[in-house]
Amino acid sequence: MTGVPQRLQTVPLSLRPTTRRQREATWSSGVVPGLGTDLAATVDWAVRVGHEAPLPGVGETARLWAMLAEAARIDVGAARVLEPHLDALAILAQARDAGIDTAAALHAAEADEDASWGVFAAEGAGLSLHASQDRGGGWLLNGVKPWCSLAGRLSHALITAWVSPDTRGLFAVSLRASGVAPHVGPWVSRGLSQVVSAPVAFEMVRAAPIGEPGWYLSRPGFAWGGIGVAAVWWGGSVPLRDALLTAAARDGADQLAGYYAGAADSALWAARAVLSEAADAVDAAVDTPDDDIVTIASRARAATVDAVERVLELADHALGPGPLTTDEDHARRVADLRIYVRQHHAERDIARLGQRVLR
Repeated sequence: MTGVPQRLQTVPLSLRPTTRRQREATWSSGVVPGLGTDLAATVDWAVRVGHEAPLPGVGETARLWAMLAEAARIDVGAARVLEPHLDALAILAQARDAGIDTAAALHAAEADEDASWGVFAAEGAGLSLHASQDRGGGWLLNGVKPWCSLAGRLSHALITAWVSPDTRGLFAVSLRASGVAPHVGPWVSRGLSQVVSAPVAFEMVRAAPIGEPGWYLSRPGFAWGGIGVAAVWWGGSVPLRDALLTAAARDGADQLAGYYAGAADSALWAARAVLSEAADAVDAAVDTPDDDIVTIASRARAATVDAVERVLELADHALGPGPLTTDEDHARRVADLRIYVRQHHAERDIARLGQRVLR
């Protein structure tokens, strides 16, 4: 394992000022060769980082999100692997804090401390996953769950399944158990092409419940993970800002080059301030009503998406087709970010925020 690359020491992405020693401690796992492209190595790396990453809501949320942002600055695909693993660890910790016997659930799912986790909670038209109890009181999963990222590469998942017509429960499940059949596609995306998100079929698969039905969606920390994803988007766009600064520093660069760089920098600085304030709100969540945290999360995601999409547009206008067609890292970063930020549902999410503020 290697230490922190020099480039990470000189361009920190912390949401708070940090010392070099603090940044080195954050990344003591090191950065592995092929990070983001070699999936086996990247999953192993994510598990190692999970052993040292702080949990959200306990006073170090800004450092957690800074780790996600830094991962995305190195490689957006790597951060896409790391983020759900850390989210799963946070969910399990929140369950323990709520008095849920997670140790028994993890034992039943045969998950140890080196398990690699996904969080599969999306729904899709025409596909559904159901959980039912057998005569012994255990739970069985049957059906198809859509949008399961890296299901063929991970060892375990926290997954939602319908336990009644209008209620879902959360379950821990081994993705290597008999009856689990990850689909290989369809996944034709040019962005995050290696992080396949496809359906998984379950047939009589034993799973361990995490909390009572409905706990996953009603828990205080539900909204926190969504802001962590926004931190990934933010960190992934910083190298595009840096490319604009490099272009503006070239001999003969015109005033427009300075405009592009300045506009990108101000957009990301504003989003950084929003994420920093949101981190404070999460760490003070004990004094903040749950509904207010959901509103803060919606605002933070909206502000970050605006900044990232602005930077993507500025990079396209300023740099033209050259790096998109000849620079592998740049072209992959742009494609990865464009598909990743579509986790935000654009105007629909903004409309929901507007309705929430009106209420």
